[in-house]
Amino acid sequence: MAEFADRVTLRVQAGHGGNGCASIHREKFKPLGGPDGGNGGRGGDVILEVDASSATLLDFHRRPVRRAGNGRPGEGSNRTGADGPDLIIAVPNGTEVKTADGEVLADLVGVGTRFVAAAGGRGGLGNAALASPRRKAPGFALKGEPGQQRDLILELKTVADVGLVGFPNAGKSSLIAAMSAARPKIASYPFTTLIPNLGVVEAGDVQFVVADVPGLIPGASQGRGLGHDFLRHVERCSTLVHVLDCATEEPGRDPVTDLAAIEAELAAYGDATGAELVGRPRLIALNKIDVPAARELADLVRPEFEARGYRVFEISAASGEGLRPLGFAMAALVAADRAARPAELPAERVRVRVPVRAADEPGFEVVRIGDSFLITGEKPQRWVRQTDFSNDEAVGYLADRLARLGVEEALAEPGAEPAAEVLISDRDDAVVFDWDPAAPMASGAGGSGRHNARGRQHLGPRGTDPRLTP
Repeated sequence: MAEFADRVTLRVQAGHGGNGCASIHREKFKPLGGPDGGNGGRGGDVILEVDASSATLLDFHRRPVRRAGNGRPGEGSNRTGADGPDLIIAVPNGTEVKTADGEVLADLVGVGTRFVAAAGGRGGLGNAALASPRRKAPGFALKGEPGQQRDLILELKTVADVGLVGFPNAGKSSLIAAMSAARPKIASYPFTTLIPNLGVVEAGDVQFVVADVPGLIPGASQGRGLGHDFLRHVERCSTLVHVLDCATEEPGRDPVTDLAAIEAELAAYGDATGAELVGRPRLIALNKIDVPAARELADLVRPEFEARGYRVFEISAASGEGLRPLGFAMAALVAADRAARPAELPAERVRVRVPVRAADEPGFEVVRIGDSFLITGEKPQRWVRQTDFSNDEAVGYLADRLARLGVEEALAEPGAEPAAEVLISDRDDAVVFDWDPAAPMASGAGGSGRHNARGRQHLGPRGTDPRLTP
């Protein structure tokens, strides 16, 4: 099995909230002591946390489904159920979290950074919490909400200051081995390096990380070779070093054409993904000058590169020649980039997308579908999930809540007629009601505190329809 993985699909399931308890306090000489049912416990969250000891996403290939603990149900004597334990999942530094559609949810950089990948369901209220002056002894409790379930794409983008780019066998692995304590696999065949290698380099008082990533070939931006598996790992690098092979004997290959091909792939990848790579500081390392013919070629092409504005270094990863000036040039660019950046945010903070909603939004929407009416919205759907449809009083409490939200008036606007079919929640898995204008307020202990008025439209449950049960 592979020892490295940088892109995986993960299914996370948060814990379900515990059900509330419907209980009446009883003791000697107090046969009706009032409601004392406790609330259910909250379901556990699934949390992604950056861990320094994690370097790959391989474990998610082996276990692609993760679940948090469920909350415990409430009990009598006002005892609240225990919360479900959170599930904390360690991920490598530089992990990007996306939806299946490619929307970026979070960018996890910095040890200790956390992101709630799936939120646990809230516990249901017990009948003690539902009591009111008009509903003094509720005979029902609310069910716990189901925990959030999501399918996520995790992508690991190497966190490094300098990225070494070049064709296969250009000497990138040898260079990082010569400049740091890293010991990547080195061989003479193409694509020896199949996983990113990181090395820590010191030049003066500047310490920085260099990434040796898999070789680049023409067409990589369209997925050829290692394709995006290579290119995503240079997105976070502030400086790029073109490692050009001056000793290659392949036909049609030379440092000038190699540089043009690499630059074209970086530009194409940036156009496809929005990652700006071409405009970053770049250095050129003409490698393998320990070979006499390679030294001659390096002397020949160096003036052309310098005329284009590049800083050029003639090096040999095998003998160590020219590595010290190259290291200090890298350090200077890294130091300048760090000085230009704003102060880093604390590790506990993470960039996430928060939907912005207008303050006057009703919280639901009524959509006419033929002769039926579909009600969507976070509140109505959540209230339906909390309702025990085997309890008439609980169903009446749901009708009261929907009426206070303004659902009845919203149904009248598109022309709902008596006995019209009303669906709440998703269209394919909805709870179905009959809209009955003549129905009385559900349960005599209606929590809304309103009296029935002539012509007032109320939502009556379809008690005989088996689809009532969620």
